[in-house]
Amino acid sequence: MGNEQEDKEMEMGSIVVEKVGGRSSVVHCFSRYPVKFIIPKKVGSSRTDVVWVYALNYGGGIVSGDQILCKFSVGDCCTMVLTTQGSTKVYKSVGSKCSKQLLEARVGSNALLAIIPDPVTCFSTARYYQKQVFNVSSNSNLVIVDWITSGRHESGEKWDFDLYRSINNIFLEDGEPLFLDTMSLEKEKIGCIHELVQDYQVIAMILLLGPKLQFVQNLVQDKVKGIMSEQLQHPSGALSHKRNEAGYFISKPSLMASCSVFGTKNQFGHIWLESFYKSIETRGRKTRNANFMISAHSNLYK
Repeated sequence: MGNEQEDKEMEMGSIVVEKVGGRSSVVHCFSRYPVKFIIPKKVGSSRTDVVWVYALNYGGGIVSGDQILCKFSVGDCCTMVLTTQGSTKVYKSVGSKCSKQLLEARVGSNALLAIIPDPVTCFSTARYYQKQVFNVSSNSNLVIVDWITSGRHESGEKWDFDLYRSINNIFLEDGEPLFLDTMSLEKEKIGCIHELVQDYQVIAMILLLGPKLQFVQNLVQDKVKGIMSEQLQHPSGALSHKRNEAGYFISKPSLMASCSVFGTKNQFGHIWLESFYKSIETRGRKTRNANFMISAHSNLYK
């Protein structure tokens, strides 16, 4: 009972999408400070059955100590896209206060939910925690883009925040976990984040789930493997032929990407990832002209 009361107090927004007259429609929309939802009536072709939702924060970002909970429900055969109008700015922390943003979503049978926000940008000393939990059926469809930039370059800030933690969990209807992922960058535990990430300026994860996205899943896997195989096996300007005294390559690719499969066919994904990371390690640890790291996860379960 206590947890339900805390959730009610934290809940800043909720949206329910259901079929009305044969089209995906918002049947419930609630938001309160510091969250606001914008739902445009006309987006794209009239033949496209999709609800677009823009989420924004008053003040242009998340203030130290903010605790935001939003809930979404996408009914059977409906489609909803959640995006933003700009990057999610996380302002400097006051003391040890941590800003938290939680998202809970239910995706119905044959429904599609796409979470495609602009990236998170943490200011110097910021402390930010986000958790996204999705409950899906066996034929639900889901797109998640979760990414962070290194910070405000114009202010000389690169990976200068104190904490960034992002959790993405997907559960089936019976509560069985389908995908559990956590990315954590914490200065107190790992020291200088910039030294760990080196010259890369963006870290991103793209997750694709469901039968409607089968073509995209296959395309992403083929593209990622092709790009990285070319960069690692045939170095170009992005990966120098020169080696240092220890025999390592001086630079790494400007784009590092990996792709894995989860579900009943996940063995392929893990094998490919292991070989990919081993290839990276053998080519040294110093990076130049590198700016983007991305991982893609797709689900092929039947």
